[in-house]
Amino acid sequence: MAYYIRALLITTFLLSLPLTYLLVWRLKYTLSLTRPKPIRHGRRNPREPTHLLIVLGSGGHTAEMIAMLERAVNSPSPQSAQSLDWRDFAHRTWVVGEDDELSATKAKEFEEMATSLTSQETLMRGKVRAYTDHGPGSYEIKKVPRARAIYQSPWTSPFSVLRCFLACWSILTHGVYPEDVSAMQHIPADTKGRDYPDIILVNGPATGTVMVLASVALRFFDYKGAATRFRMRTLYVESWARVKRLSLSGRILAHMVDRCLVQWPLLDAKKTGPGRAEFQGCFV
Repeated sequence: MAYYIRALLITTFLLSLPLTYLLVWRLKYTLSLTRPKPIRHGRRNPREPTHLLIVLGSGGHTAEMIAMLERAVNSPSPQSAQSLDWRDFAHRTWVVGEDDELSATKAKEFEEMATSLTSQETLMRGKVRAYTDHGPGSYEIKKVPRARAIYQSPWTSPFSVLRCFLACWSILTHGVYPEDVSAMQHIPADTKGRDYPDIILVNGPATGTVMVLASVALRFFDYKGAATRFRMRTLYVESWARVKRLSLSGRILAHMVDRCLVQWPLLDAKKTGPGRAEFQGCFV
């Protein structure tokens, strides 16, 4: 009996080796920095709408995110690396905690400001809207359960993280079809032309981390072409308050996101070791 049990264990171990190798290889490929960018014919092409997803982490994280976006949208130099043209994004999805009304309000106020700013800029310059320009676009605010509440017990945290993960998965996959959605008449009007986000922008904390993990899982399994169509490039911006050491979210995401931006030179990966942290100046 012992002989058969030992033989079964050895066989199981040998069979698991190639499977483990394939899983590790797939994960490494999914997180590779060399994955191609999606091919686009103009940033404002209505046939290829650009989708931006932003996670507001409540409190100070929301304040920093809004401050970064305001600075980028109001940048006096359009060619600057820290500038952002809000008209480049046909649709914006804001993700907030289910009980975070303040962040939802901040998102609405920013959209009103950014939309009026871009409209005034177009009128002041006397530009005629090109056929590839989709105007101010549209936005929506989605709510998800908090990944972890303040002072929450570590014993119950995995359950709340799972709830948040499933909600993030639902948001990312809502209205996504593997075919050309613009040519399918039976798709509901509110989802027609919608696709995976092109960019996922987060600055922590737990909810932003879970959103990135959900996007990695979708790319890992190539769900509805998430990987083969090179969707969901992720960008993490570390908090301005982090000077010498990355936050817990930063230490996790520095090895997963496409770009990890820090706001102090001491945190640059060239100085601190492994990871993808890069210093590109202050964004707040």
